[in-house]
Amino acid sequence: MKRALGLMAAMLVAGAGFAQTDTTTGKSDTMRVGNFIIIKKNKDNNTDKKKDKGEDNSVWKDWDRDFSVRIQRKPYKRTNISTNWFIFDLGFANFRDNTDYAAAQAGGYFKVLRTVDGPVDKNSFRLNTGKSSNVNIWLFMQKLNVIKHVVNLKYGLGLEMYNFRYDSRLSYRRDPVPYVYNDSISFSKNKLYVGYLTVPLMVNINASPNKRNGFSISGGISAGYLLSSRNKQISAERGKQKNNGNFDLEPWRLATVAEVGLGPVRLYGSYSLNRLHKESTHLEQYPYTVGIRFSNW
Repeated sequence: MKRALGLMAAMLVAGAGFAQTDTTTGKSDTMRVGNFIIIKKNKDNNTDKKKDKGEDNSVWKDWDRDFSVRIQRKPYKRTNISTNWFIFDLGFANFRDNTDYAAAQAGGYFKVLRTVDGPVDKNSFRLNTGKSSNVNIWLFMQKLNVIKHVVNLKYGLGLEMYNFRYDSRLSYRRDPVPYVYNDSISFSKNKLYVGYLTVPLMVNINASPNKRNGFSISGGISAGYLLSSRNKQISAERGKQKNNGNFDLEPWRLATVAEVGLGPVRLYGSYSLNRLHKESTHLEQYPYTVGIRFSNW
C-alpha cells in the first residue's frame, strides 16, 4: 500500500514538472516539456537557447516559427496551335448608305403599288439603331504561332447573323422577281434578317504572350457566303408574317474585321467592303458592326 501511494505521488510531481514554465530561464516565452525546451523566436530571427543543466540530451526547437507562404500561379502553357470552340458575339448592326435614290427609283427594284403609299426613298430604309443587332456564332477559331507567340495567325469558321430593324413600312417581296415597296400599313416589328457562313483571317499581335488574358489586337478580312434571308413583319392587321428569299442580295460578302482584347474583355468590329444588295438594285449600302466577343483568347 505504501509503495502504491509513493508511486502515485511521484507521478503527480512528474506531471507538474512536465507542464510548468521553465524557471531556469526566467522568461515567459520559454517552455519546457519533458526533454524538450521550446523557445519562442525573436523578431530578429534569433533564438535564445539555454540548456537545462540537468539534462544531457536536450533538443531545441522554435515554438513560433514564421512561415512565408507564396502562391505561384501555374505557368500558362503555350502551344503553336491553340483552338477555341464556340465563340459568341453580340453587337449592333448598321450600314453606310451611299445610294443615289433618284437613280434607284428609275430602276425596277423600287415599286409603288399604290400612289398614296409613296415611292421608296432614303427614309424608307431608316433603321431603329437600338434594335438592329448582329449575332455571330463561331464554331471554332484557331491561333497559329508565327513569331514567338507575339505574332499569330487567327482563322475560323462560323455563322454571322444580321437583323436590320426598319423604323418604316418598307417591305421585301418576290412576285416573281425581288422588289421593295412602301406598304400601306404600319408594323410593330419589321426586320430584314441576313445570315452568312463566314471564314475570318486575321493577324494577331499579343503583347503578353505569357498571360492568358493580356492585351492583344487583331485585324484582317473575312469572306462570307449568303445562306438565308427573310423579311419578318408583325402588324395588328396581318399578325406575324415571314417572307423568305434572297431579295437580290449579294451572295458573297467581303469585309474588314478587327478585334481588341484587354484582360477578359474583347471587342470586335467589321465593315463590309461590298454592297448588301446587288448592283442591279442601285442600292449602295455597306453594313458594319461593333460589339462584345465572348472568347477565351
